[in-house]
Amino acid sequence: MSDTILVAVEQREGKLNRVSWETITAGQAIAAATGWTLEAAVVGSGIASIAAEVAAKKVAKVYAIESPKLEPYTPDAFADALKQFLTAKQPKLVLMPHTYQVRDFVPKLVTAMGRTAISDCIGFKHEGGKLLFTRQMFQGKLSADVSFTGDAPWFATFQNGAFRGDQAEDAASPAPVETVNVEIADGVVRNRPQPAFKEAKQAVDLTQAAVIVSVGRGIKEQKNIELAKQLADALGGEIAASRPICDSGWLPMDRQVGSSGQTVAPKLYLALGISGAIQHIVGMKGSKAIIAVNKDSEAPIFEIADYAVVGNLFDIIPPLIEEVKKAKS
Repeated sequence: MSDTILVAVEQREGKLNRVSWETITAGQAIAAATGWTLEAAVVGSGIASIAAEVAAKKVAKVYAIESPKLEPYTPDAFADALKQFLTAKQPKLVLMPHTYQVRDFVPKLVTAMGRTAISDCIGFKHEGGKLLFTRQMFQGKLSADVSFTGDAPWFATFQNGAFRGDQAEDAASPAPVETVNVEIADGVVRNRPQPAFKEAKQAVDLTQAAVIVSVGRGIKEQKNIELAKQLADALGGEIAASRPICDSGWLPMDRQVGSSGQTVAPKLYLALGISGAIQHIVGMKGSKAIIAVNKDSEAPIFEIADYAVVGNLFDIIPPLIEEVKKAKS
C-alpha cells in the first residue's frame, strides 16, 4: 500500500467536467497536509487529450485508463475498470467529485472492493496523523468529521463548491502520462446506454454555469422573474431560484439551488431577494463572488456575500441591466 492520493477526474463524451478541477485542488491540499504523493486518473476511451490537460496541473503522474467498452459511460464498465486498476495500484486514498455519474458507479465499485466511501464532503482535517473528512448533516444544520476505520484504499467524494477549481496549482512541467489498457470481459456491461436524460428542453446543469442570477421570495410575483432573466441574459448567465420559488411552480425544479436542489460554485452568483436560509446557503456558498441584493439589512445572506446591496431590487436591477448592456456594447 503506497502513500498515494489518486484523483479520478470525470469526463463524459471527451469533455472534462469542470468540477474535476475542484477535486484536484482538494487532492493538492491533502497532499500538502499529509506529505503523500498526488496522482490522477482519467477513465474512458480515446482520452489522451484529457489526460494531457490534467497533466498540466501539479500532480506526480496521470493514468489514462482505456478500453473501447468505456465509451459510452456505463456504471458496470467504469466500476470494473477502476477495480482492476485500483487493485493493482493500491493507492491509500481515492478522491472523486460528487457528481451524478460518480454517485451512479461508486457504490458498486466500493462494494466490489469490500470498502466504504465517505460521500459529499465539504472539507478535511489532518490532525495527529489522522485524516478526517467533513460532511454536512440534517440539510447543513450540523457538520461531522468522519474518518476511515477499515483498510485502504479509502474513497471520498467532494461536494461541488467545496474547493475552488481555479486554485488548482499548475505544474512547472507536464506530469508523465501512462496509458493503462484494461480488459472488460463480455457480459460485464449489462445495459445499453440511452441518450442522457433531461426532464425538458429547458433542463440545465447549473453546476456548469459561470454566472447565476438567483431569485427568492423578494421577487414577489412570478411575472417579475422576467426582470431577473433579463439580467441573466445580459450577463450571459443562467437563472436559478431558492426552494420557495420552485415549490410555487414559478421556475422548474431543475433551477433550484440548495440542499434539496443543485449545489453550485459559479464565478459570479447574484442573489436577488433571497434571505439566506441555511438550506440555500449550503448550495451556493462555494461561489467565487457573491452579490446579494435585499432590502433587509439583517438578512443572513449578507453574512456570506462579498458585496451587499441593501435596497429594493426593483430599483436596483433595471439600471444594472442597462449598465451591463452599455459595457458590452
